[in-house]
Amino acid sequence: MIHCNHANEIDEHVEEALQRLRKAGATLLNQTILLKDINDSSNALAELNHSLFNAGVLPYYLHLLDRVQGVAHFDVTKKKARLLIKELMHQYPGYLAPRLVREVAGEASKTPIPINQRG
Repeated sequence: MIHCNHANEIDEHVEEALQRLRKAGATLLNQTILLKDINDSSNALAELNHSLFNAGVLPYYLHLLDRVQGVAHFDVTKKKARLLIKELMHQYPGYLAPRLVREVAGEASKTPIPINQRG
């Protein structure tokens, strides 16, 4: 699992490292944190997901921000996150639309966020 939040993070050095991992037999998945004013548009996410796919990485998780001290200014609402995922799903093949999830303390794994609910 790699962690990339914006297409600008993927340069030739990163692509080379990812290629070495793939050649070694690794399956490469990405998790992205949804960040206000960084990647909270369907265009930014689509560009990221295309860059990842071109580098041999499948977009896997789109995380809502963990509610920790000092990051509230990056928070994107669940409603907006759902809209972004829906836009991606309408514009692109399913493998370029990551799963919307949240980290919940005490849970054994990521908690999926249903995209067809309100709020």
